[in-house]
Order: sequence, then C-alpha cells, then structure tokens
Amino acid sequence: MRLQEQEREEPDINLTSLIDVVFLLLIFFMISTTFDRQSLLRLDLPEAATAEAEAVPDLIEILITADGQVFVNEALLTEISRPALQAAMAALLAENPDAPVVVRADGEASHRLVVLALDAAAAEGVRRVGIAAISERGETP
Repeated sequence: MRLQEQEREEPDINLTSLIDVVFLLLIFFMISTTFDRQSLLRLDLPEAATAEAEAVPDLIEILITADGQVFVNEALLTEISRPALQAAMAALLAENPDAPVVVRADGEASHRLVVLALDAAAAEGVRRVGIAAISERGETP
C-alpha cells in the first residue's frame, strides 16, 4: 500500500502587523520629537495680566536665562554685546526680513540684558517685538 505524499505548503508571512508596528513607532517618534525644543532651557517667565497667545511660525527668539546666557534661535552667544546680538539677528533677518522678534527672559534675568535685546532689535529695524510672559493663571500663551 502506497500512501500519497502530501505536498508541503510554504508558510505565508503576514506583513500587515509588522507594517502597523512600524507606523506606530514612526508616529510615536514624530510626536515625541516636537517637545524637544521646549525642554532645552528652563525659563521661569514672569506673569502678566494681559498676556495673549499668538502663534507665529517664523520668528526670531531671544532667550535670556537667569544666569545671564543669551541664545538667539537656540544658538548661544559667546559675547554678550549689542554688536554681537545685532550680527546674529541680521543673519536671521536676511532670510526673513519681516520676522518678528520675541524676547523670552527668565523672571530672574538681568533687566540690562532684556533692554540690550530690545535695543538690538530696534537697531536692526525690527517692527514687531514682543516679550514672552505667562498669564496670571499660570498658562503659557
């Protein structure tokens, strides 16, 4: 008696679940990397009763920390002077001449540095200058 040999079927690999996992990982990393910029520097912004939220995509951000460091769009200035600040802003204004300037100074930062940043912006001809603050309710605008 001769038995029939059964043909061996090749197993099918289902890629659907693998693709789902890869897309979930991609979405996770895309969402988590958008918060990196917020955690670079820790600033305690002063409170203001009339603080308003304004979303501006292309702006020049001047960060002043409590210990006196000055950053222009995340680039640390090695020399803190009006000409150095103007040069950093001029390079950014060459790309976008209508870009507004936002000064984000820590609540304990030196008033001299805030005035220096505002003076450098005025010397470069910036028309829109703002100072970042949080509302009295503790929300960042």
